[in-house]
Amino acid sequence: MQLPPPRGPVTARLFDALARPPHAFELPPPDPARPALDDDDLQLALFACYELHYRGFDGVDERWEWDPSLLRARGTLEACLERGLAEAVPRPPAVPAAGLRRALTELVAAADGDGPSLSAFLQHRADLEQFREFVVHRSVYHLKEADPHTWAIPRLHGRAKAALVEIQSDEYGCGRPERMHAELFRATMRGLGLDDSYGAYLGRVPAVTLVTSNVMSLFGLHRRHRGALLGHLAAFEMTSSLPNLRYSRGLRRLGGDGTARRFYDEHVQADAVHEQIALNDMCGSFAAEHPALTGDVLYGAACALALDRRFAEHVLRCWQDGSTSLCETGLAVGLP
Repeated sequence: MQLPPPRGPVTARLFDALARPPHAFELPPPDPARPALDDDDLQLALFACYELHYRGFDGVDERWEWDPSLLRARGTLEACLERGLAEAVPRPPAVPAAGLRRALTELVAAADGDGPSLSAFLQHRADLEQFREFVVHRSVYHLKEADPHTWAIPRLHGRAKAALVEIQSDEYGCGRPERMHAELFRATMRGLGLDDSYGAYLGRVPAVTLVTSNVMSLFGLHRRHRGALLGHLAAFEMTSSLPNLRYSRGLRRLGGDGTARRFYDEHVQADAVHEQIALNDMCGSFAAEHPALTGDVLYGAACALALDRRFAEHVLRCWQDGSTSLCETGLAVGLP
């Protein structure tokens, strides 16, 4: 993956530094007038910092991953992200450990129907170009699906750890590379005539897409956020089956074959099972061992739900205005 074009002074300075061997540097402060969750410059810079812990970038020295200057710069950007999250997502009150499962279920139920349904639009009304645009957005996460949540495995033990491993094993195809969910999504991209290489569209997606991935990495890379990471994953699993059923039906309506739809069909079945594992075995067991962190679990779930709603609102608003929801006009630009 190549570094994308910068989107402001923060990414310009960061990408200039990353193009050279590790050295001391400082970033200019993000624009205080822009809300952190909508700041393309900030979110792209933070995504690039996090990506050094995943697959990295072509031509970027791998020693940057743990360079002190880079980590200090990332910490500044993370502080902006955390403040933005705190402003946008009310923190649910902590509950007794025994009440966490009910609280999570009620939180998800309250979010159901709160805002526009992107999945319903894609099932019934989207044209092929809009569906392709949706897949471009999702590729930023789905091509490394499960990786951010896997950071939690060494930070857990006992039943909660075993439950997370069980979920992640399915995400990674149970040892069969062709069944990894990231590989199934690549097949969806190929079926839609899109570039399925990792990070191909990083330069095309806006802050509202990048922040979804960044929050997962924030929670995953900090042990203090392990409760939020589990809540985030639980919310993902608890809200996945119906939207993926709709995506599959929408893609079938638009002519997508079984191979292109398999990613969505797989999630309809797998996530119905994962929902119960995540809710009861993973989060329930974690809460029993760490009752002081139930508020963190609920906050992680609330963040996942709120950011998904913001993403849906952005995409549908752009489409209703007759414009692209990506950063450049015309999805066909640069595509096969």
